[in-house]
Amino acid sequence: MSNYHQKTAVSLFILASVFGKVAAQNTDTIQVQEFKQDSTAVVYTEKNTLNYKKLIIPAALIGYGVASLSVKGLKDLNFSTRDEINEHKPDHINLDNYTQFAPAALVYGLNALGVEGKHNFRDRTIIYGTSMLITSAFVVPLKHMVKEERPDQSNNLSFPSGHTAIAFASAQFMFREYKDTNFLLGISGYSFAIFTGVYRMLNDKHWFGDVVGGAGFGILSTELAYWLYPKINKLLGGKNKNSAAMVMPFYQNKSVGIGFVKNF
Repeated sequence: MSNYHQKTAVSLFILASVFGKVAAQNTDTIQVQEFKQDSTAVVYTEKNTLNYKKLIIPAALIGYGVASLSVKGLKDLNFSTRDEINEHKPDHINLDNYTQFAPAALVYGLNALGVEGKHNFRDRTIIYGTSMLITSAFVVPLKHMVKEERPDQSNNLSFPSGHTAIAFASAQFMFREYKDTNFLLGISGYSFAIFTGVYRMLNDKHWFGDVVGGAGFGILSTELAYWLYPKINKLLGGKNKNSAAMVMPFYQNKSVGIGFVKNF
């Protein structure tokens, strides 16, 4: 096996295996604070704490991405991975524009079919919308600050990968919604996220380091969204019990945003 083949294999192995550890590391995150039971329901209430263990994986991924901008060995890996991809490059496809949202779409679709997740429609929409806002707050300014040139030289907005960040934010959202009721279903969203990251490289839009860093920012954004949710929910609920609020994320013309409507 050539050096290029070896480096590419190592790159993709890191991309797949490290993300798989996210699920394993989060299996012990439930901290039961209160247990109530009656004839019809069992209710579990979690402590709203941001466990530092949840930040280890995204911090490592972000650290790798940042290091790949200047560390010679990691920059060389970026170039060798791209060279190897170009030798076996498939036809350009745009599926990565859609797979980045696939895990979140699955959450809503599964709930509509009766496969319930952790939160109802309103609550999970607030969480996912918050995650998308945080992801954008990380990615958009960094792209303009770092000004890394894309592999195809189309512009200087390569780091970090926005598609990959959204994909892994969505995958982490699916994992958090289903990890306690159907673990295998919960981790299935990562397959779409990895596909998105790989195809950003296959389409010559991002370096390997861009994809790894983007994955870290996406996972971190969703973890922050779950941590912030009780505070946001309280803010949206206000003091009026009759008030109602709806938060809906949207994607249009390659822009991510969020809409908010509140009745008083």
